Amino acid sequence: MTQEISIYNTATKQVEPFVPLAPGVARIYCCGPTVYHFVHIGNLRTFIFEDLLRRVLDYSGFTVNHIVNITDVGHLTSDADTGEDKMEKGAAREGKSVWDIADYYTQSFLKDWERLNLKQPSAWTKATGHIPEQIALVQTLEAKGFTYTIPDDGIYFDTAKFPRYADFAGLDLKGMQEGHRIGVTEGKRNASDFALWKFSPPNEKRAMEWESPWGIGFPGWHAECSAMAMKHLGDTLDIHCGGTDLIRVHHTNEIAQSECATGKPFSRYWMHGSWLVEQPTADGAGGKMSKSSGEFVTLDLLIEKGYGAMDYRFFCLSAHYRQYLNFSWEAMDTARDSLKSLRRKTDPLIARASAIASDNALGWQKRFRAAVGDDLGFPQALAVLNQMLKDPDLLEGEKGALIRDFDAVLGLRLEEKPERADTALPGPLMALLDERKQARADKNWKRSDEIRDLLKSKGFGVKDNPDGTTSWFPV
Repeated sequence: MTQEISIYNTATKQVEPFVPLAPGVARIYCCGPTVYHFVHIGNLRTFIFEDLLRRVLDYSGFTVNHIVNITDVGHLTSDADTGEDKMEKGAAREGKSVWDIADYYTQSFLKDWERLNLKQPSAWTKATGHIPEQIALVQTLEAKGFTYTIPDDGIYFDTAKFPRYADFAGLDLKGMQEGHRIGVTEGKRNASDFALWKFSPPNEKRAMEWESPWGIGFPGWHAECSAMAMKHLGDTLDIHCGGTDLIRVHHTNEIAQSECATGKPFSRYWMHGSWLVEQPTADGAGGKMSKSSGEFVTLDLLIEKGYGAMDYRFFCLSAHYRQYLNFSWEAMDTARDSLKSLRRKTDPLIARASAIASDNALGWQKRFRAAVGDDLGFPQALAVLNQMLKDPDLLEGEKGALIRDFDAVLGLRLEEKPERADTALPGPLMALLDERKQARADKNWKRSDEIRDLLKSKGFGVKDNPDGTTSWFPV
């Protein structure tokens, strides 16, 4: 039996009870990364929000079919179907093939996924593995009269033939058309029209291209998500997720092409995570973290600076997924300290965990469920956790059981000891650890203690093991 939850639906702009198409089954599609560069922590905030949704659905008794895509096809950098090919841009930057670039950054992304304790999806789907499905989608749209061809360019979707095109994002199509510059893509009928299939340039071989009924070319960016989502989840999804930056173009275009192809609603609910902001302004908005500037913060950089992956996850839990989250190193310090404090409270209780049995314990569980079930209210859920820990009338064994129960959704790995092998210590601190090992070998205990204290000031404790090795752990 499932527990009722409510989620904000971008399509209706209100919080609604989640009612899936098939009772008890939630089918979710999440837009994954384009693997031409490292994902940054702004991207990772979106994946954390989607993981929290997945965990709440699991916790509430739903059977979840969860698909995440990997965009490993070289789409163009502009939403207007112009500009450089992203994969070729990455290959030129590093002197590698596009296939090597795709594989390297896919593996890097999956490493971050694991470190952040994100649950594995039911399936990972790669764009390059679904070229026939994308071609079939374009053929269907072509047969139904929704496309037109721009010679030497590609097959385009005619948005004028989908009257509801502007509704999802509240677009001003008239304003877009008035501001449209002829020549950006010569031959487009409407400013909002988008490429379904692009032709390879004559007498030029692209790094990624495929045979199609229209000649050699490559799919438009939007085709892949519709084709893969409908193949793995059916014509109508329950929930489609992504970042807010995908609403106006990518998700609007997905809706148009999918619903024109099938004649059915594409997704019953749409959920979008807000930006991670680097330079907040007075109105709380500011600069969205992005790759376009070439300067962005990765999870590896956080770890090099002495923060753990769970520190960043905890930081993301501190704000509602639909609110801007202001990033700063001071904020990361606060998150790290808060998680350390929480662990000091939970560690001894988890060791004594019994069962959730008393009315009091069940009441705390009900409050936690209500918080996470109300449009993923994780700041409120953390408050429930902290209040529960202070309850003088609750047995320690039940507190431990509730911590385990709550962490199944929080995903903070509260049951795991944070100790790790010294070979995994962030690079800039590894030299200090090596120096300390040498100091101990030289019996320079004064220097050994100084380095121990320095490491502690940076958030890491050290443990000298009987076998002569040293382990480190967050403190």
